[in-house]
Amino acid sequence: MGRSNVGKSSLLNALVGRPLARVSATPGKTQLMNAYRLPTFWLLDLPGYGFAKADRSSRAAYRVMLEKLLRERESLSGVVWLLDIRHPPSADDAEFQGFLTQAGRSVLVVLTKADKLPYAQRGKAAAERARELGVDLEQIQIVSTRDKLGINELAESLLSAAGGMT
Repeated sequence: MGRSNVGKSSLLNALVGRPLARVSATPGKTQLMNAYRLPTFWLLDLPGYGFAKADRSSRAAYRVMLEKLLRERESLSGVVWLLDIRHPPSADDAEFQGFLTQAGRSVLVVLTKADKLPYAQRGKAAAERARELGVDLEQIQIVSTRDKLGINELAESLLSAAGGMT
């Protein structure tokens, strides 16, 4: 899950090594919950929260769907929460962090678009995001779908967390 235009569909495609999810330069193209069956678990590609090129009622419906998924989906074992490494968490991010905390789900924070920062600034930005979110730096992974940075490590984390689930 993450804001619109944070790279959710692009990351899913990078993780599986082929285009499964529709990707666009226009925020808000993912308007449904799309489920992808992998050998040992499912990945869900969700609509983004925050800005999306959709009407107000559609954005409100996305929000309700995300909240309900977090609260009620018993088979949901964890959440990969995507944030843009370049920007502090927004008000929408803070609100969804509250939903994640209330839902009691395991959360892995993934900072996307690392290629947009010089290498020397990535560690500093990750430390700032960790501080802003109130999480340990070890709970954060940095990725770039363009440069394939951190993709294998994230895949290993997901496989480890899935632990043979079906």
